[in-house]
Amino acid sequence: MPNELALPTSRLAATLSRRGIHYGWVVIAVTFLAMLVTAAAVSAPGVLIQPLQREFGWATADISSALAIRLLLFGLTGPFAGAFMNRFGVRPVVCVALTLIASGILGSLFMTELWQLVLLWGIVVGFGTGLTAMVLGATVATRWFSHRRGLVLGLLTASSATGQLIFLPIIAQLTESLGWRSAMVLVLAMLLTAAIAVLLLMRDRPADLGLPLYGAATIVATPPGPTTLWAMLASPIVALREASGSSTFWVLFGTFFICGASTNGLIQTHFVSLCGDYGMAAVTAAGVLAMIGAFDFFGTIGSGWLSDRYDSRWLLFWYYGLRGLSLLYLPFTDFSFYGLSLFAVFYGLDWIATVPPTIKITAERFGEKTNLVFGWVFAGHQLGAASAAYGGGFSRTEYETYLPAFFAAGVLCLVAAIVVVALRERPAAALGSAVAA
Repeated sequence: MPNELALPTSRLAATLSRRGIHYGWVVIAVTFLAMLVTAAAVSAPGVLIQPLQREFGWATADISSALAIRLLLFGLTGPFAGAFMNRFGVRPVVCVALTLIASGILGSLFMTELWQLVLLWGIVVGFGTGLTAMVLGATVATRWFSHRRGLVLGLLTASSATGQLIFLPIIAQLTESLGWRSAMVLVLAMLLTAAIAVLLLMRDRPADLGLPLYGAATIVATPPGPTTLWAMLASPIVALREASGSSTFWVLFGTFFICGASTNGLIQTHFVSLCGDYGMAAVTAAGVLAMIGAFDFFGTIGSGWLSDRYDSRWLLFWYYGLRGLSLLYLPFTDFSFYGLSLFAVFYGLDWIATVPPTIKITAERFGEKTNLVFGWVFAGHQLGAASAAYGGGFSRTEYETYLPAFFAAGVLCLVAAIVVVALRERPAAALGSAVAA
């Protein structure tokens, strides 16, 4: 880091340390902000499907295809995002990511053709958001915290819900009153704010400031990163090859596929349009999503707290089971505000509460390779999200209803609840940094 940025950060860390505050909490706050605005960018298309249909005449399936590509790249970039962070550091990678997202959104203000939507929202935004996905939270939490790591993971995971909670109703209101382009300008302003905070305050590891991890007594030296570009690009592939021999990896990959299919790909992408089919205004439907986000904020932080204390397998059993029952209940709400509010409570508590226990299992089983292996697990999440994003649009176009996609997602969640408890329990101490067999 350049000296002009390093010196003020070191002084701030020393000042906080004298007051008994670890600088890791500053890094967590900055990471929270970056993930929050990324979540706003990821969730924004959920309220743009109908405006894009009206303005350009594009079919739901065509728009969903572009959004599916975005979700797919969002996940597939994850393992390589971990490698980039190991090689170049967290701060440069996050700054590049925020710049890419902003470039894609800015370009979309002037698009007129469907291929431009695919390029800008599908590829550019997809790649940029992938660099700041859950892998960023997992990397920061494991590098800066040895104590309260589950709580920190819960906080960072909840940033996605907070982004939706704070901004989605505002985006919907701006879209309805001033047009979708005005809403995108708001997202651009948030991205700029986050980029400035990351540039000024983010540091890669506690050792950079002469600090131990939070909860540790000794300073951990920075491990050497990949020495060549080829080694950097190959490291995620090597991690996948080693992890693929583990049944744990495939259970986590499969259940996270279902997690993505039942959250980002389905609810986040199609819920507003689904409610529109039943006569609910977009702003009201976005308000229900915000309610989901509110309950998820507390549910995910609570999940992080619980994952520090209880068996993660059984936590995941309850999360997937309750989510599946909620999705199966959704068509019976009559899409009244009361019925949807009840759905929002139970579904919201489980929205992404699955992330802290999933990361904890990954860290316990795969040690130093956690951010790379979790990158591949998260790729499974986004493969599921992309499948549901396209499948929901296909169902709406071909059958004139979204409901088959929602029923399928509910059943899959119940399957995930059963499968995840089949994981064999194995103490973290026995694993070291090796890949679990």
